[in-house]
Amino acid sequence: MSDSTFRSPFAAMAPHRMPQRQGEVQVRLHAQRLSSVVQISTWMGGTQPLCTAMTGALEKTDLFPLPDTTGHTLQCAMGLLMRTGPHEFMLVGDGAAPLETLRKHVTPEIGSVLDLSHARCRVQVEGPKAVEALGKLFALDFRDAAFPVGQVKLTGHHHVPCSIHRRGSDRFDLYLLSTYAHGQLESLCDVALEFGVELTLD
Repeated sequence: MSDSTFRSPFAAMAPHRMPQRQGEVQVRLHAQRLSSVVQISTWMGGTQPLCTAMTGALEKTDLFPLPDTTGHTLQCAMGLLMRTGPHEFMLVGDGAAPLETLRKHVTPEIGSVLDLSHARCRVQVEGPKAVEALGKLFALDFRDAAFPVGQVKLTGHHHVPCSIHRRGSDRFDLYLLSTYAHGQLESLCDVALEFGVELTLD
């Protein structure tokens, strides 16, 4: 199915810039659809065979091991690989989803390779007040020691899950379910309004 078949969850929204009283914009949001999101998972007891298969698919060596703990990430040739659970990875790339390559290594006896490109989108949040804005929605400890740069945390608000990847001290990527992304982006705009907010869209 063509990527153009899927309607963006942000289609009804418009880019805007709303400075705070002093004229500053301290939170910037950028919402975008994703061209490639793949979930690779297995069952309890199947983690080691899955990791071996993933290492072969990604052509990794001992110098570049797979993320071995939930929340850890690895930037590789195929994109950003995130360990999203004890038996699960999520791979986010810029091109077409590498399903054939992954399925050659991760066979049905080892695990599953599922294309979620239509079901996930991303909102990038950055600025000097990004942490304060996110802290209004997500019950996370945003201190550097508790949430280091490069890690991913699974959280949510209003009973809707969200994965947050910390890319810098005040830079975050939020991976949202497409079904709820419109409402979650509206909530982000609302909590950032007091700091001055700018929204751009792809």
